[in-house]
Amino acid sequence: MLSNRFVVKIPDGLAPEQAAPLLCAGLTVYSPLKSFGLVKSGLKGGILGLGGVGHMGVKIAKAMGHHVTVISSSDKKREEAMEHLGADAYVVSSDADQMAAAIDTLDYIIDTVPVFHPMEPYLSLLKVDGKLIITGVINEPMQFVTPAIMLGRKSIIGTFIGSMEEAQEMLEFCKEKGLTSMIEMVEMDYVNQAMERLERNDVRYRFVVDVARSKL
Repeated sequence: MLSNRFVVKIPDGLAPEQAAPLLCAGLTVYSPLKSFGLVKSGLKGGILGLGGVGHMGVKIAKAMGHHVTVISSSDKKREEAMEHLGADAYVVSSDADQMAAAIDTLDYIIDTVPVFHPMEPYLSLLKVDGKLIITGVINEPMQFVTPAIMLGRKSIIGTFIGSMEEAQEMLEFCKEKGLTSMIEMVEMDYVNQAMERLERNDVRYRFVVDVARSKL
């Protein structure tokens, strides 16, 4: 028998196709912000990587009243971040001048990048007691020199999805703030093409399978 401990109520007015990706990407960023005491307004946060999790990170952090900087490896997502998602700043991590200008400016960074990357450049962007929050699954050992965290009492913290209580809170928060995930609805007969597009990183930012309309 299914226990109600593993069920959340979708708030009235929140479409099911929105609730589904929020329970993944939305919760992944909401949970660490809540758990690590990063919900008060006025904080300065960084979102490293602008994908399915990253774009919700921008939206949720902005809704909490944070100044949000998107950090990306190239300039190609600047317009998306600034004009469509409402980020306050955009830093290209491969641009030494932009990275230098951002040193010691952020209270936290949510790192959504799921492939190996160096830690030191991003740790340098954190203020004293800043937190680098890892959400991407990386199957290689992380590498950093210890002074990168010792100088400034910085932390590297891991997080994975969130609790059932946080899931319900997050849905209510997103409904209250009018937050939605950017999705593309597809039917079952398109799943193979969708998987191929996922491999090419060709989706903004989540596929949702419309089972009801699918010809099964």
